[in-house]
Parts: sequence; structure tokens; C-alpha cells
Amino acid sequence: MDETPELPSAQTPPETEHPHVGKASTVAAGVAAVVQTARWGLREMGPVRTVRTLLAVNQVDGFDCQSCAWPSPNGARHTAEFCENGAKAVADAATRKRVGPDFFTAHSVLELSRQSDQWLNAQGRLTHPMVLREGATHYAPITWDEAFALIAAELHALDTPDAAAFYTSGRTSNEAAFLWQLFVRQYGTNNLPDCSNMCHESSGEALNEAIGVGKGTVTLEDFERADSIWIFGQNPGTNHPRMLTSLQAAKANGCTIVTVNPLPEVGTTAFANPQHLSHPLKAIPVLLGRATPLTDLFVPVRINGDVAFLQGVMKEMLAEEDARPGTVFDQVFIREHTVGYEAFIAGLRAASWDVIVEQSGASRAQIREAAAIAMRSERMICCWAMGLTQHRNAVDTIQEVANFLMLRGHLGRPGAGACPVRGHSNVQGDRTMGIWEKMPDAFLDRLGAEFGFAPPRAHGADTVQTIERMHAGTIRVFVAMGGNFLSATPDTGFTAEALRRCRLTAHVATKLNRAHLVTGRQALILPCLDRSEHDVRPGGEQFVTVEDSMGIVNPSRGVLPPASEQLLSEPRIVARLAQATLGDRTTVAWSALADDYDRVRDHIARVVPGFDDFNARIRRGPWYLYNAVRDERKFNNGIGRARFTVHDIPRHDLPAGQYLMMTIRTHDQFNTVVYGLDDRYRGVFGGRRVVFMNRDDMADAGLAQGDLVDLTSHFAGETRTAPHWLVVPYAIPRRCTATYFPEGNALVPVRSTARRSNTPTSKSVRISIARSVGGAPPA
Repeated sequence: MDETPELPSAQTPPETEHPHVGKASTVAAGVAAVVQTARWGLREMGPVRTVRTLLAVNQVDGFDCQSCAWPSPNGARHTAEFCENGAKAVADAATRKRVGPDFFTAHSVLELSRQSDQWLNAQGRLTHPMVLREGATHYAPITWDEAFALIAAELHALDTPDAAAFYTSGRTSNEAAFLWQLFVRQYGTNNLPDCSNMCHESSGEALNEAIGVGKGTVTLEDFERADSIWIFGQNPGTNHPRMLTSLQAAKANGCTIVTVNPLPEVGTTAFANPQHLSHPLKAIPVLLGRATPLTDLFVPVRINGDVAFLQGVMKEMLAEEDARPGTVFDQVFIREHTVGYEAFIAGLRAASWDVIVEQSGASRAQIREAAAIAMRSERMICCWAMGLTQHRNAVDTIQEVANFLMLRGHLGRPGAGACPVRGHSNVQGDRTMGIWEKMPDAFLDRLGAEFGFAPPRAHGADTVQTIERMHAGTIRVFVAMGGNFLSATPDTGFTAEALRRCRLTAHVATKLNRAHLVTGRQALILPCLDRSEHDVRPGGEQFVTVEDSMGIVNPSRGVLPPASEQLLSEPRIVARLAQATLGDRTTVAWSALADDYDRVRDHIARVVPGFDDFNARIRRGPWYLYNAVRDERKFNNGIGRARFTVHDIPRHDLPAGQYLMMTIRTHDQFNTVVYGLDDRYRGVFGGRRVVFMNRDDMADAGLAQGDLVDLTSHFAGETRTAPHWLVVPYAIPRRCTATYFPEGNALVPVRSTARRSNTPTSKSVRISIARSVGGAPPA
């Protein structure tokens, strides 16, 4: 009997050498960041290319950084307007290494899948379109015409357009995103899953209902005016390092910073600004290792303890308001601009202090200290990231943040407001451009009128629904505009099986990743220009635009020659795919749009609110999009007032031997892209397969640093086991654990999602821990 053939691995293989624990950094950035930036630049780009490229990052006449969405100043910008991790992202894309047809001839897909994610990414830039035919073991070259014809044929063979899904990464430009959703809707479906479904979907759902805008309500300048900044579930030192400069400036202006997070992170503890090295007097402290202390109060909440903590803080504030009516809460704002206040206050009064303290993990003293800061704050900003958005009750949590802001009128006021910090450079812009499976009818009306067609109205599939429908066989073609879908999504084994059940999987990409190796019956890799590269078309040299976390629209112009003559820009890939697929039934002049992006922007100006006179405005420089809450204190949520909401405190009654696990990033990665194997901010070196545990929990479980354990997640009677994790003691609350992403995604159940937003609960996974067979500390 023939044996079942080995399938390409859906997960990075077990590490042959275990990571080791060393001294963690006590200061974020500083000289170490400069050294790492130089090392990465010189290794990947060489000296001349490094200087030329980095000096163009985040400049108005340069290109927007490919990594996080933290905004650049709307006015004057620093010469070095980038951070260490941004420099790594730039160097990674601008590397001189190449992955061409000869590479794929030398390596089978199965062989490649046995390599680590870090190794795959490190091989270099993709240079040619490649195809994996049904039954083949190796990718082979294919012409662009043949590739587009193959996708078109598979799309035509489907019995309904809803049997295809079109994923979008947050690195896609505004122009490419607009064309992408236009093509997909002309094809006939709203199946437009995107990376926002997995990160800030909960923020949009919560804020739209509470305040009428799904975005943040602050500007970068507001950070200079704030007298308190609250950071919930966010690690800016690794995920948004340029935010540290804004926090440092806020501290210099007398701002108080409160950090609420299960893990103490060096990025919110102390910051040595590398830009100060160019100033003789400012350079001395940085060279001596001195730093600006950032956090004034650190609250080590339990995983998902934020609702309990916030209710505790507001309950303390309520007691003071009761004692001195009208002196704590902004009763004018509440009366004139909100609804639901009475029910909300009744809920606060009913909240049990015992439950608040137990479920938050914060002491009454810490809660009182936080409340005192809130009560004296006249200009408060609340920031958050995935530490709030990836729980079952994520929407409730973010609405609790909105409640907190409303009590003292911190909306529509300079120096105050909500600040969800987006994790990818244009994830906000993609949504603005129409990348959403349930865009409102008003947008679809304008889109249809502009291009003379009837867009589909039925809501499409989001990311989790796409995985489930691929697994069920009702979505059979999957096309991704960027990203690493397999590694970014939950339940790695289930998602891999879902992808394998497709007729075709196709990925637009700049670098090789694991999603290219776990495929449908046939697969395509379509290499595109990076944002840092020149994009020359018959209409002249082109540029694109992006929208950052605070709604600033920025131009982005490449400065480097393309990595290969075979590369196409994302807008051109979309246009040619649309032409091949839609043929005579399209109403769009795709070739003209691909040749001159000004024409795309003219269409955007007539379809997307806030982009009037787009071409002229972007040539004058970046600008803030209109924000009703921020600019006019208007709340367009259907009732015209900010809405107080009432929420139960989530209870985590864990059985004996179970823990809550959250996934986190190392300092040597961005999203799914792993640059290296060190996390100097947490003191873990040479590997990634670690589980952070509380020391007392380790003692109770009979575990010691360096033990090897297997992790098993538990959900709705299902279990998933991931073997061989190294135990690392860490300052994390009891019964809480953390693993690195994407390795920990294997434990996240695909059906465990946030209510209403359907975001995977990657920060709330119930696990048990068992010693691995032969799991003694390594010699």
C-alpha cells in the first residue's frame, strides 16, 4: 500500500537549537537601535543604497514606510524620520538578494516548507511570476499573460462569484486598494477579507456605535497638548517605535503616562531617542545609556482584565462625583452630547469591588492612583492596539474606553480623544477605499454611479468566514493582494487544510512566505514592485498614497530601481487581472488607469468622501481627512450623540491547570515577517518557541526555566496541541502566559472570535501545559 505523501508544512519547523535567556534591555531604542539599523542596512543594501533609501523614508518627496501606521508630522519632518523596525522593513524590501526561477528549480515546495519563516523571508526579493501546477513538486516560470489567463479561467469556471475571495494586506496603497475593490465588485462579489478583520475590526465596530466614527479622533499634535496619555494593550517600543518620540515630547510638556498591560514592556518604560545623537548636548545622555522615563503608573492587569480595571477607575471617579457633584464629570458635555448616562452610572454602582479586583488583577491602591490621574486630567488621550481588540468581549472593552473618555468630555477637544493605533502602514486607507465585505450602501451607490454598473449588495465573507468557507468547499479560488494569509490567520492547521481545498490560490508578493507553500491544486506567485521602487508608466513616473492611523493622507514615491524588470506595480496587476477576467463586460478603462494614477485619484475624488480635488491637494502635501468627532464634535451614529454603553465584567474562571495565553511579537519581526531570532527587549535570544510564565505558576506546576513543554488549547470541547516550547519566567500576572506570533496561532481556534466583530481571540486562548517527553532543560 502506498504511503500518504508528505504535505508541505503549514508551520515553521521545530527549532534545532533552543533559544536562551539573557539580559533584557532596560532602555528602548538608544545606541543599540542605531547599531541594529546600520547592521541591517549594510548587510541587505550596502552603504550607498542604505543612506539613499533611509533618508527617503517617510519624507514628503520620498516613500511611506512599509511597516507601522504611526503618522509622520504633518509639517516639518526630521532628516531621519524612521525607527529601527522601520529601517529593518525598508532594508528587508530593498535587499540585493533575489529569488528567481533558478531558486525554485533548486528547491521543491516540500523542501522549502521545512525551512523556518525567517529563512524563507531572508532569501530575497521575488523576481518572476511563478506557477505551481497540479501535481507538480516545484514552482516554474509563467508569463504574466498566462498567469492572468489562468486566474481568469478559474474565476469563470465558478458557478457563482461568491465562490472566490480576494484578500488585502494593509501594505496596499490607496490607489491599488480602490482598483482592487472595484474589480472584485465588478466581478460580482463582496468577498473582500482583509487584515483589519484580524486586528482593529473590533475598534471600528465599537466606535461606530459609540461615537459615530470607526477611526481615532486625535491628531499627532494632540499628543503635544495632552496632560495624560493612557496606553492599553499596546507595545509601542516594538510595534510602533516612532510613537515613543511623541510620548517623550509629551513627557517634556508635563504629561502623565499610564500603561495598562499584562507585560511590562521596555518601550513604555524608558526611551533613549536615537535622533538626539545628532545633537552634541543631547547625545551625551544617550551615549551613556540614559533615557527618558515614560510610564508614571504601570498597571499589570490580567489578560483581558481591562473592563474590570476601567470600571474600577470610573467607580472611584463616581464616588468623588457623588461627594462633590459637578466637579469630576463634565455634566455639560454629558447633557448636551451623550445618551445612556443614567443606565451606565447604575451599572457602575452595581459593579462589585471584589469582582473588579479579582478579574482586573489590579489592587485597589493602583485603581485609586489611576482614578486620581483621570480626575485631574483636562486633556486625556486613550491609545490601544491588539491587546484590547482580540478578545471575545473586545467590542465591549473598547466601548468601555469610550465611556471613560466621555465622562470628562475628552472627545472633540484639543489634546484629547481616542487613538486606536493601526499595525500596518495603510490598513486604515484600505478600508477608506472600500476594502470591506460590508461597505455601506451610500459608498456602493457612488461607486456604481461613477462606473456605470450595479455593485453587489449582499455582504461578503470576512477573514474567518473565508477560512470556514474554503474549508467547507464553497470558496474555491483565493487571491491575495499581499500579506501572508496562512501565518497571519488563526488555527494554522485548519487554515492550511482550507487553502489546500481550493482549486487555485494566488498571491501578489514581494518576498517568499509560507502561504506560497501551502496551496490549492494550483498556485501562483505574482511579484510586485515595493513601495520603495520607481514606478514608471507611459503617463510618467507614478506615485501612490496611504492613510495613517490618524487619518493623514500621505504621498509615496519610490526612489530605487526595481528589483527585476519582470515586476509589475500593484495597480497594474489589478488592471491586467480585471481586463483578463471581465473582458467586454467591464465599464472601466483599466489600461488608462494603470498608466496614469492621477486618473485613479480622479475617480476616488468622486467616490470617496473627503478626497475632493485629490490630485491637487496631494501635490500640495499631506492633509488630515475630515473627522466629525474631532473637528466638529458631531456624532454620526444615527442618534447624533455619543452613546454610553453598559457591559458586564468578563469572568475567567479557569479550571485547575489551565492558563490564559496571548500571542505577541518579538522585537525582531513585523507582523508575520521574522527578521531575526532575538528579542533583546525581553531577553530571549536565538529562537522564538518560548512560553512566558509567572514564576509562582511555574513552581506550582513543577516547571523550571528551560524546561520543554507542550501547549494544548481548549475550546468548545476541541483541543489543539503545539509541542516543544521553552519555559521562560517573566513578570506576567498569575494564570497568564504569552507566546510569539505566528507560532502561537496554531493554538487559536478559528471559531473563537470576538462578538460582533468576528476578530480571532488571539489574546484570550485557554491552554494547559504539560512537560514534553524528554523535556528536561537542555544541556
